Amino acid sequence: MPSTLSGRTVLVTGATSGIGYETARQLAECGATVLLHGRTPEEAQAATDRLIATAGIDGTHLQPLAADFARLDEVENLARAVVREHPRLDVLVNNAAIAAPERHTLTADGNEIAFQVNFLAHYLLTDLLAAALTTDPGGRVVNVSSSLHRTAAIQWNDPQRIRRYSRLAAYAQSQLALTVFAADPRVTAVSVHPGICETGLLALYGNEGESAAEGAQHVVRLCDPATEIVNGAYYDRDERVAPAAAATDDRTIKRLNKLADLLVGHTA
Repeated sequence: MPSTLSGRTVLVTGATSGIGYETARQLAECGATVLLHGRTPEEAQAATDRLIATAGIDGTHLQPLAADFARLDEVENLARAVVREHPRLDVLVNNAAIAAPERHTLTADGNEIAFQVNFLAHYLLTDLLAAALTTDPGGRVVNVSSSLHRTAAIQWNDPQRIRRYSRLAAYAQSQLALTVFAADPRVTAVSVHPGICETGLLALYGNEGESAAEGAQHVVRLCDPATEIVNGAYYDRDERVAPAAAATDDRTIKRLNKLADLLVGHTA
């Protein structure tokens, strides 16, 4: 691994397990300062302690942070804490994700839970961190997306899927939104399908996958300033490929921003 990541500060959401945890580990091993986000302070601290104990990471390069993405006020508090302590953030890895539940579930904010946790929370977080992210060349956002975004459609008239709910369609919609969001001109961002990996989301894809460590390598590569990126690019593992047509459509990008601003309580 090149050490061009040394001295850079990276926030990884959903860093307590799976690809997020392995991404945090590999980034820290490359000398980056890693802000590990978990749903609760206990989960974030446990992941941090595990990295120190099992991977031999220097604890001074790790900082646990907590926010439940099913609560947008906690996302705002997380962003404030990051900006306060790290006015210059080199990379934001939008990785946290849940499989949509079997039963239609709304958050306290009134959003379908997978749409909020997988997309809206990241939309809000990225927006609130934009000033910190754009101050330095090589600053970027890496959205951990999914090949399932190709099967999706954003239900503009019913984004919360109140009328017709299917967990796979809800999950796919959240991944399409995240992939569309990478083309937003406010920050330099890419999205990546890290491959089908042995994580908590495996059941959505099939029975077997690569290790989370292998999936994380594709994420870490895109975090590296030595890897040149084009805003809005989509990668299937290491290969840049065309995303679903909607993901690069200007009208869709603007429409999604408008919808997301509305749902996170921001007025554009």
